[in-house]
Amino acid sequence: MGKAGKGGGKSSMWSGVPRWARVCTVFGAVLMLLSGVVLVGAEALMARYEGAVGKADLFGDQAAGAKERKSDIKGPLNILLVGIDPRKPETPPLADSIMVLHVPEAMDRAYLFSMPRDLIVEIPRFEKAGYDGGRDRINAAMSRGSLVQGQNPSAAQGFELLAQTVQRVTGIKRFDAGAIINFNGFQKIVDAMGGVDLYIEREVRSEHREPDGKHRKGNPYGEGYVGPQAVYKKGTQHLNGWQALDYVRQRYPKNGVPDGDYGRQRHQQQFVKAMAGQALSADVVTNPIKLDRVLRAAGQSLVFSGRGNSVIDFGLALKNLRPESIHMVKLPGGGVTENGRYRGERFDPEVDDFFAALHNEQLDAFLLEHPDFQNKTR
Repeated sequence: MGKAGKGGGKSSMWSGVPRWARVCTVFGAVLMLLSGVVLVGAEALMARYEGAVGKADLFGDQAAGAKERKSDIKGPLNILLVGIDPRKPETPPLADSIMVLHVPEAMDRAYLFSMPRDLIVEIPRFEKAGYDGGRDRINAAMSRGSLVQGQNPSAAQGFELLAQTVQRVTGIKRFDAGAIINFNGFQKIVDAMGGVDLYIEREVRSEHREPDGKHRKGNPYGEGYVGPQAVYKKGTQHLNGWQALDYVRQRYPKNGVPDGDYGRQRHQQQFVKAMAGQALSADVVTNPIKLDRVLRAAGQSLVFSGRGNSVIDFGLALKNLRPESIHMVKLPGGGVTENGRYRGERFDPEVDDFFAALHNEQLDAFLLEHPDFQNKTR
């Protein structure tokens, strides 16, 4: 792919990442910190990274009066990862990417699945935000729950309602940790690693970027974009920050993604694995300067809650987890229409069986019987 151009133009805290950047590939950084931070031998470097990670009461534990005490982290574990685009402080956040990382009791492998952002669900009542509950798309739960009277919306409070909503859909009784990922830092993470190699399954043409990274001209809500397009050719390609962001956001058949948003989810998960692998590569972990730059970029991009345990504690507990042992899962579904209008997404009935297998620690057997639930990583 070559080197990136100067594209993107001027940026500010809120304009650095455009609204369309609802990708979840930054979760590769979270997988890296959960599974690879143990490779950081210097305690001082670990302390710097721990200090860079934002912390918040994402599950309402402190508000409920709970005093979580540190303890040995044991499986099975369920970790909720939510990606948001930076928005104005007075604007309620939206959960543009929602992922669950399930780690079985042995903690030697993991399963990563996405919740469609347009999935129609029942959002529970949430008194903190004055919300009575109702039927809506799942990404609205964070926005609904974030409202604080007389103050700017709180993403941490919104995360709490989103977690309750995901629990209701999946049957997961309690999340052991959670993170909010700010897409603003994604490009810096990828570039700090020197880019990431990714196998691209078919040629994809960008809807939004020119070959040098500049934004294409036009109005997406009018006649569409015009001008030359960045092209991601089939095969193993080296992507830098803006290219990675751009590639994994593509979802239109006309641009080379025939299965739409499900294809985009697959590409995002493929990049998660590639990004985690690059983060654990000798090129990163044996280069103290690069490693420090990557860890700090990742830390500055997220807010983490380990419910009494630090991100370093989780990294040590999951020291045996590696990218090749992370299984990417596709939850099949389809669109919901009412009176001919698209309303959102729904899961196929078999997804309930997947959640049952998750609770019963039988995911290996389930995926053998349901190969269509496995997302290809190559």
